[in-house]
Amino acid sequence: MNRFKEARKRMRLTQVAVQMRTGIEQTNLSKYELGKRIPTVDNLVILARLYNVNMEYLLDLTDDPKPLWRKGPKKQDTE
Repeated sequence: MNRFKEARKRMRLTQVAVQMRTGIEQTNLSKYELGKRIPTVDNLVILARLYNVNMEYLLDLTDDPKPLWRKGPKKQDTE
């Protein structure tokens, strides 16, 4: 199964629900899932964040879905 579809199904979302949350056209989502189109970098970031996986995972470059970003800057002690 395509990683885009797998990640969407894991979140229990339909393509229409993803379109409503992201603004990415359902036809484009379908093409990503069928391997007929590669998403733009912007759309790839949006989908990776929505699905809580890293972009390399969606592109099938790694088997580790763990996101690479942090939720916010890490506070440093100044004392």
